[in-house]
This record gives sequence, C-alpha cells and structure tokens, in this order.
Amino acid sequence: MKGIWTILLLVLSNVFMTLAWYGHLRFKDFSWGKGLGLFAIVLISWGMAFFEYVLQVPANRYGHVSNGGHFSLVQLKVVQEVISLSVFAIFTVIAFRDEALRWNHLLAALLLVVAVWLVFKK
Repeated sequence: MKGIWTILLLVLSNVFMTLAWYGHLRFKDFSWGKGLGLFAIVLISWGMAFFEYVLQVPANRYGHVSNGGHFSLVQLKVVQEVISLSVFAIFTVIAFRDEALRWNHLLAALLLVVAVWLVFKK
C-alpha cells in the first residue's frame, strides 16, 4: 500500500511543481495576470511549490526502504523523474498546444521506461 501512496503523492506533487515552474507562462493570457511583475510571479510560484513539497517529502518518506517502503533512493529518484516528465508532457499538450511533441520526445520517453526497468533490475 505504501508503494501506491508513494506514486500517488509523487504524481500530485509533480502537478504542483509543473504548475509552479511553467504555469506562470500562461498567466498573461488571463486578465488578472497581464500586469504581474516578476516578483509577483515568483511569489505565486513559491506558493504553488509549497504544495509540491508538502506532497513530495511524505512520498519519499513513505516510499523509502528505511521507513518500510518499497523503493531505494535511486528507484525513488528515477520514478519521480519519469512521473515529472509524464506530468510535464500532459501539461504541455493541454496548456501549450502550440508546442508540438515530436518523435524524438517519444523516443526519449521510451528510454526513460528503459531507465526505470534498469534501476529495478536485480
């Protein structure tokens, strides 16, 4: 069960991370975001990133073998990166429709799957 909670928390934390890091690029598309300066953007992004940490830290604690979880440190990191890039790809397709995903992006995703397989291989 800890493995499922770990993955779920990692997915949710990466949603907040992606919104904090890249969502602000769309603020100008909304009336409330047109006049925001960089400092305001940073503060809003920090506010969103807070929730990333609120979810990421428990995910790593629950998931790590030292706390009864199923994942080594390297496995946690690789899984987190794959989730991060997966969330980012979905976000890009939804929020940035003018940014096309190309064949080399899909090949890179396949190589990430291979990376996950390699870190879990005994």
